[in-house]
Amino acid sequence: MTPRVPRLSSLWAIMKKPQAAVGRRCRKQASSLAGREKHALSSNQAPDAGLAKGQEKVVLQAPVSPYHLFRDTAEITVFRESLLSWYDQEKRDLPWRRQAEGEVDLDRRAYAVWVSEVMLQQTQVATVINYYTRWMQKWPTLQDLASASLEEVNQLWAGLGYYSRGRRLQEGARKVVEELGGHVPHTAETLQRLLPGVGRYTAGAIASIAFGQATGVVDGNVVRVLCRVRAIGADPSSTLVSQQLWSLAQQLVDPARPGDFNQAAMELGATVCTPQRPLCSQCPVQSLCRARQKVEREQLLASQSLLGRLDVEECAPNIGQCQLCAPPTEPWDQTLGVANFPRKVSRRPPREECSAICVLEQPRALGGAQVLLVQRPNSGLLAGLWEFPSVTVEPSGQCQRKALLQELQSWAGPLPATRLQHLGQVTEHGGVRDDGFCGHIRRPISALWPSPQVVHTFSHIKLTYQVYGLALERQTPVTTQSGARWLTREEFHTAAVSTAMKKVFRMYEGQQPGTCKRSKRSQVPISASRKKPSPGQ
Repeated sequence: MTPRVPRLSSLWAIMKKPQAAVGRRCRKQASSLAGREKHALSSNQAPDAGLAKGQEKVVLQAPVSPYHLFRDTAEITVFRESLLSWYDQEKRDLPWRRQAEGEVDLDRRAYAVWVSEVMLQQTQVATVINYYTRWMQKWPTLQDLASASLEEVNQLWAGLGYYSRGRRLQEGARKVVEELGGHVPHTAETLQRLLPGVGRYTAGAIASIAFGQATGVVDGNVVRVLCRVRAIGADPSSTLVSQQLWSLAQQLVDPARPGDFNQAAMELGATVCTPQRPLCSQCPVQSLCRARQKVEREQLLASQSLLGRLDVEECAPNIGQCQLCAPPTEPWDQTLGVANFPRKVSRRPPREECSAICVLEQPRALGGAQVLLVQRPNSGLLAGLWEFPSVTVEPSGQCQRKALLQELQSWAGPLPATRLQHLGQVTEHGGVRDDGFCGHIRRPISALWPSPQVVHTFSHIKLTYQVYGLALERQTPVTTQSGARWLTREEFHTAAVSTAMKKVFRMYEGQQPGTCKRSKRSQVPISASRKKPSPGQ
């Protein structure tokens, strides 16, 4: 049975009713909600955010209009059936889905889902596919991953970003093997409680897809779908709205096919209900979408050429501003349509830091040219990865050359200071200058802030690298400290290094003597920002 959804004609009839009648109906709805307590688990919009472990439930007492809820079981049934029918026909053929569907061993199935969900956090599907395939070929079981070294994990993860994800995934695998008898917990609650790096979203995804637990999930795609389907215009990152979204997800999940339902909701948000230019005509739940109904209502109002805006109330105005509606300070934008939902969240800009970094090379080393890399600490940003020697400097650039030279000598011993040179130039648009210039660019030592730089934006840090190069001749410095090593250029490209280091090295390669015209590969973009990472990065 398909639930009744207002059509344009009926909407116009409603709008012609006296204002008092509309107000009486809304007051009646408001009174029915007075004192009702809503229970839901808490979570932020990011996949693995939420309450501290053991803090299971909170009570909502703020006014919420039934307009934003699913009150009819028939409506829920239609939503489930429509979404799953669409998913069965339209779902993408992805390696982790094939892996999970074809695996009869529950622990191996859970592992396959676990790896994919961790990789997909804040990373596009197209990027993940190759990484996932190589990962599962190298470590097909939890036992294989548990026995790997962190160096191997970082090396395979290099370029995927948010490297703490790979480290925590391996920590989780080791805990399963060493402490849980090799068996992955079966419920969302135990997954989140027992496994490091597994938050509420990941736990729900593993439990529903691998073990069939009827538990809902909320990620960025699901947030967008639910906010539009129920016209939730308040800040989705707020605690109250987040609680309501998780409550809706739990209410909607299909108990017979929870894993497929959760994947279908995420698939809908990723392919149809997209942030910009959503494909509403292809949406399987369009008839249930409050945002779409609001678009039609606004279009009807515009077509009637009304002199004043007719106030058709959907929520309960007499008990205060509805906590799930957009605030009055953010009026409806006719040009956005359903993309008015969800509300755009203002983000704190990343803090800015500056580093001077040097590619130290032995061009004539036995076995081919070699560059020096040092390893980052085992905690913090880019933990355990390898990078070129660098020092943090002030934006003014004062004394950066001297500080960098001291850092280099602490790793490689005495070095010819006069050969430390600034490299290349960055254009206004961020590419390496491509004008046929050959050789090194020489600048006076007194220059306060040289132009060669690479800007790389991490999740919360905008880091500007001032790039230097130092090529040694007939010298073989001896590294006296652990945590440093010489690599050939081929070894560098397969090492556990970040994308930022590859940018730095491309700039260095583009400025070697004899390189008169740089290829597209050597052009360094000025910014390579990623989305906000999962908590813990």
